[in-house]
Amino acid sequence: MTDDWTQSFRDAIAEAEQLIANPPFEITEQERAEGYDYLAGSIRSSVQAAFDWDLVHPVLMNGTHQYARQALDNPDAIYFNAYLDAAGTYEISGVRGTTADLSFQLMDGNYTPEGSPATLAAFDDRELDIADDGSFSWRFGPEIGLTKGTNLIIREVFSDWVGERRGTIRIQRLDTAGIPRGPLTRESVAKRYDVAAKALTTRIRAWFEFPKWFTYTEPVNTLTSPKSTPGGLSSQFSSLGHYALTDDEALVVTVPVCEAAAYQAIQIGSKWYVSTDYEHYQSSLTAAQSQADPDGRFRYVISTRNPGIANWVDTTNHATGVIMMRWQRVARPLTADDGPVVELVAFDDLATHLPYYDGNRVTPEQYAARIADRQVGVAQRMIS
Repeated sequence: MTDDWTQSFRDAIAEAEQLIANPPFEITEQERAEGYDYLAGSIRSSVQAAFDWDLVHPVLMNGTHQYARQALDNPDAIYFNAYLDAAGTYEISGVRGTTADLSFQLMDGNYTPEGSPATLAAFDDRELDIADDGSFSWRFGPEIGLTKGTNLIIREVFSDWVGERRGTIRIQRLDTAGIPRGPLTRESVAKRYDVAAKALTTRIRAWFEFPKWFTYTEPVNTLTSPKSTPGGLSSQFSSLGHYALTDDEALVVTVPVCEAAAYQAIQIGSKWYVSTDYEHYQSSLTAAQSQADPDGRFRYVISTRNPGIANWVDTTNHATGVIMMRWQRVARPLTADDGPVVELVAFDDLATHLPYYDGNRVTPEQYAARIADRQVGVAQRMIS
């Protein structure tokens, strides 16, 4: 071992920068700037994961948020994760908030450029015994099939960003409770820089590959029927697609209001396979944020220009990108009848494709108020 503790991580940053500077797709100057912002968030999360990693005394990390995006992150979710040991016994405990969904997933490792890890377990809070005061606990251990480095992912998902409140949640490894953490050593700290280095380049390469397997296999300006999310949360249904639009075009996405799902949403993502700015732009909408038409359907308009309607999904100046719809905490399996119908139309002809157009319209002042609500909603839940 050399005396240079951080060489591997510095080398990884240089390699990651080259990946961002020369991605496997064409980019605009705006997208290049977003790529370097994505790089900063990836560096941040890789360091956090490496230095918070503790198999003896695990903690819940919040490594994916508006300042560290990855994997077409859900604008409505708070993400927590922890790495577990094969021999450990654990307790997840907390108090359930008022959010639309709280889900748990155990994955056998991390995403890599070669593929997705296997899911060992995936369920939502309906499987927990929740007391009248909202408190709950879940104990588990090797019987689940844990391996060294099993990745626990917890998602707390909002529908009403302003009205719902997050709960509290913690993890404790029971069989090591009361045992002090060992002192830091040169070897242990240097190893963490090595772990951060590998995590950084693997993360960027993996999310270059993932949309090729699923999203870009579909025809442009279409969305799939709802199905269990490929390579992701198996208890979630999703619809995937990608778009390419000029300023004179729009996509009208019509989807039934799903009474069988506590959470339903649509979002836009960039070529980097991350969420676009959802705090200051209406680049995503949940059911609670959307306006339903009298016939029980949401009609979303995806366009680069503002059509002046409530359910505008702003591409934030991206002529191309990815689309994802999600349904969570479902009461039944979803079918094609629950899914979206997509129509590519001329922007100037939108009124003829929206049967309740007059009732869909919003004024600039009303739209600004919607953005203000988004800013408040993100600020209320932010824990990054």
